[in-house]
Amino acid sequence: MRNHNISRSTTETSIDLKLAIDGTGKSSIQTGIGFFDHMLTLATKHGLMDVEVHCQGDLEVDQHHSVEDVGIAFGEAFRNALGDKAGITRYASITTPMDEALSTVSLDISGRAYLVYQVEGLKDKVGNFDTELVEEFFQAFTSNAKVTLHIHQVYGKNTHHIIESIFKGFGRALDTATERSGKITGIPSTKGTL
Repeated sequence: MRNHNISRSTTETSIDLKLAIDGTGKSSIQTGIGFFDHMLTLATKHGLMDVEVHCQGDLEVDQHHSVEDVGIAFGEAFRNALGDKAGITRYASITTPMDEALSTVSLDISGRAYLVYQVEGLKDKVGNFDTELVEEFFQAFTSNAKVTLHIHQVYGKNTHHIIESIFKGFGRALDTATERSGKITGIPSTKGTL
């Protein structure tokens, strides 16, 4: 199994994260931020990964450090769990509906960190969750996983549904892009490295 465990401590957060890419969708997510836990659980379930996240953060300040640092830890764990990337599909483009909302998540496990985030019109909060932190999570993940990630909201009205569509698509894209293909030998790049 492709897996990696990481512990990360700063003056702002303390995180223990376990990731198994070839899982069944089991999760135990505890960040102290209910909506964020829900989104990570959805990504795990639909991405068929096994993930444990325990984060103690300075929520008395705000949610920013916890969300960003979980993104950092998840990205690092993902990059390390993949190893040399031999035989992976590498690319995925997934469109996911959630009631009236529709989003597309496109992923390239390229070794190059780049995020395009085209999501407009979210309300400032879902419950007590600051929705601007969705982009912060994906920026932190992308930078540390060293992947190219494009997130495009096609349409939608309900902020919860839009974000849920994105996280489900994110999980599905990770699953598709990390699949090993019997047709691919070695590293899927003309450069010979990713």
